Amino acid sequence: MGSELLKEQFLLKKDITYLNFGAFGACPKPVFDTYQNFQRELEEEPTYFINELGPEYLKSSRQALGKYLNCSADDVVYVTSPSYAVNLIAKSIQIKAGDEVLTTNLEYGPCDKTWKYYCEQKGATYKKIQIRFPLESKEDFIIQFVNGISDKTKLIFISHITSSTGLRLPIEEICAIANQRGILIYVDGAHAPGQLPINLSILGADIYTGACHKWMLTPKGSSFLYVKNSLQQIFDPLIISWGYKSPKPSTSIYLDNHQFQGTRDYSAFLTIPAAIEFMEKNHWTSVANDCRTLTQSNAKRFCDLMKTSALSTITNDFIAQLFSIPIKIDSPDKLHNTLYQEYKIQIPVLAHEGNFYLRYSIQGFNNQQDLDKLYSVLVELELC
Repeated sequence: MGSELLKEQFLLKKDITYLNFGAFGACPKPVFDTYQNFQRELEEEPTYFINELGPEYLKSSRQALGKYLNCSADDVVYVTSPSYAVNLIAKSIQIKAGDEVLTTNLEYGPCDKTWKYYCEQKGATYKKIQIRFPLESKEDFIIQFVNGISDKTKLIFISHITSSTGLRLPIEEICAIANQRGILIYVDGAHAPGQLPINLSILGADIYTGACHKWMLTPKGSSFLYVKNSLQQIFDPLIISWGYKSPKPSTSIYLDNHQFQGTRDYSAFLTIPAAIEFMEKNHWTSVANDCRTLTQSNAKRFCDLMKTSALSTITNDFIAQLFSIPIKIDSPDKLHNTLYQEYKIQIPVLAHEGNFYLRYSIQGFNNQQDLDKLYSVLVELELC
């Protein structure tokens, strides 16, 4: 299916050149219909849905997700966002004064703030490795990062794909190193599911969180938290509710504690099987590969136009369906508003540590004409 036919499958406005899928995703019509059907079913008989049907629907949804992620369904629990998951883990993680949580300076803002907060609360050190650009190889990144490990390192927290800088990091190698050294490792995979194949049974991450509502195409507010079975008992729920010491326990205390947390509409969680079916029907592995090719093939010309350099080599090692163009600009908000209001291009202008990036996201409905339009507008605006 070509990009135009795929675009017809989404609810996005047709007059917008949408290059910001990485922010909040977008839901295809069949998946959104499934979402609304669950919501209607909930409202038609709330008591029966919440007490009887809902738990069974959740189980089926987790089974589909577990198969997709190559892990046990009982090792994943649904959460509203990766930020929620990071808070859950950071609050309960067994660190103390003198311990170190090792990360990079490339992490997502809310997650970064969460670790700062809880490390301060516990007297631990939140240690951020300042990554030097450009990254020339995976080995370059690994050497920089591993040099930060010490005998005080109790946890590694690292993104699978970074947000502002849009870089895929070599987490497979970092997980292996952490496992060899007996260090817990938590991977923030907010952007990875749907962009990259995920196999949690072999990755080696002790904890992994991902957003389904980004590249997996589900409605907003659907994410997951994976915790290795042997570690699940150490993480308390953020909200104590009916699942805690349930009179009708399931097969997993982990699920009981974290899944049932008061009255809420969890219809978004139930759409995961429909989203996976949509991706399979539309050959999403090929779609993602095509998107990656389009993302990479345009990267250099945008950097050349802006008279800047890419943050890494333009290869599969670092670039998937996101690319952040370094730009030199005084007013990022003004640029974003101009692009959107005057040219109907939806693309974020992101700030990170005093630097600015114009980050384009490429999904199956995007094509070369979308990036050509962005390029022409940037030429017209004379930003370089």
